Amino acid sequence: MRRQVKLPGSFYSWFLLPAILFSTLAGGGAETEFTPRPLTGQTFIHDPSTIVKAGGRYYVFGTGPGIRTKSSSDMIHWQNGDSIFMRPPAWTKRLVPAFAGFGWAPDVICVRGRYLLYYAVSTWGKPVSAIGLATNATLNPAASNFQWHDGGEVIHSTNGTAFNAIDPSVVLAADGRLWLAFGSFFQGIFLTELDSQTGLRPGPDSPLYHLAWNDSIEAACLTRHGSFYYLFVNWGKCCKGTNSTYEVRMGRAEKITGPYCDRSGQDLVAGGGSQFLQSRGRFIGPGHIGIMADGATNGPTWFSYHFYDADTEGHSRLAIGRIDWSDGWPQPAN
Repeated sequence: MRRQVKLPGSFYSWFLLPAILFSTLAGGGAETEFTPRPLTGQTFIHDPSTIVKAGGRYYVFGTGPGIRTKSSSDMIHWQNGDSIFMRPPAWTKRLVPAFAGFGWAPDVICVRGRYLLYYAVSTWGKPVSAIGLATNATLNPAASNFQWHDGGEVIHSTNGTAFNAIDPSVVLAADGRLWLAFGSFFQGIFLTELDSQTGLRPGPDSPLYHLAWNDSIEAACLTRHGSFYYLFVNWGKCCKGTNSTYEVRMGRAEKITGPYCDRSGQDLVAGGGSQFLQSRGRFIGPGHIGIMADGATNGPTWFSYHFYDADTEGHSRLAIGRIDWSDGWPQPAN
């Protein structure tokens, strides 16, 4: 049975050349190589969200002052948009006094015709953190009803809490229930259910589920495909340019609450995790996976991530690839 835990209430334009080769290794399998989609325009981003399509345009959000935004008409050429917030909501300083206005690692989903954007409020290396919610009826800045609304705090953590409330990943389960995965080095990755109408937790003491643990883990991405839920996580360290050690690991489960196991059957809570993506050549520290899929279709789907470009002083850039699900386990595909 999955452990239920009751607890108190991760930088410039240029273009991404097509000759990108990452290696993948899944549960001791043979090493393969793939070429992500060539991108142009303003591809500088860190901790990219899941890419969402709205009104014929693609949108992605990332870490930065007030939360960075980018959009594209074709998922190839990207341009910058305005930040979500001109100034941080008042509650952020109350919960995280040292917060400097940089929203971390957002994720976004459309539920009942409304866009829910989750983001982290934190300070480096400390568990004094919170996950906030911003909502909008549209992602088109030219629309008359375009306006981001502060939805408030979703969950927070302190020095005495057995988790770190950062790196949100939001997903709809097969039964339509809304869930949020989050967490980092501080005891790993957790899961909580959300109210699909408000986008918030039903209550401060609603159940938490422990999904994965490693002494250097964060950047969860939870997605559904076919009859399984897949959990991608980062091992290693980010934000050090070409010295970054990020790599992406994964596991899957039949139930959204777990247990999540790797190809060998090892539970991710016990340190398991099959390799999905790692550094290769100039493309260092791939991380913060987002899956652009509805979870119900077969065949390849798009995934986004960032990497540190060794040819441009380790700047963090957006990359997009495809996933092949043909053997029941995701693999990057050309």
